[in-house]
Amino acid sequence: MNAVSTDRPIHISQGEFLVAGTGAKSITTILGSCVACCLYDENAQVGGMNHFLLPNTTGSTFQAASFGVNAMELLINELIKHGAKRSDLRAKLFGGARMVNGLSDIGLKNSEFSIAFLAKERITCVSQSLGGSQARRVEFWPDTGRARQKMLGNAEVFERDVTPAPAREIELF
Repeated sequence: MNAVSTDRPIHISQGEFLVAGTGAKSITTILGSCVACCLYDENAQVGGMNHFLLPNTTGSTFQAASFGVNAMELLINELIKHGAKRSDLRAKLFGGARMVNGLSDIGLKNSEFSIAFLAKERITCVSQSLGGSQARRVEFWPDTGRARQKMLGNAEVFERDVTPAPAREIELF
């Protein structure tokens, strides 16, 4: 997505990212096991948010920004195009909830990836709200770095027995 300037919040979904500067009200998303990274350069008054589904590519046909490494690089590059300095970037992380027990904890993998990526790239993470078992609604003001979240409902993680399917069967859910 390209940079925008608007008075009303703009919602992004899985596999999307958005960069905005002075004049933009906010960027919002809703997260479960996905992670959103809010990156901003307070001096340049520009920031952005991504929303990724999986930490690494899996050979699937999801769009590139659905994967953490791609989502992070796309967001950083777009911020730099809009005047941010890489050395001035600050991050806030949200999401990574465990939504279903008994299955792979993709929320934890997304969280671990996010923290490791920022450390490797030497981008300071000033705050994070990762893990748990509830979905979140996140709102981010890109020009100032202000962010807030609202936990959604009292979602309970439910148990589910997972038994391997026979080799030639596909289970749809």
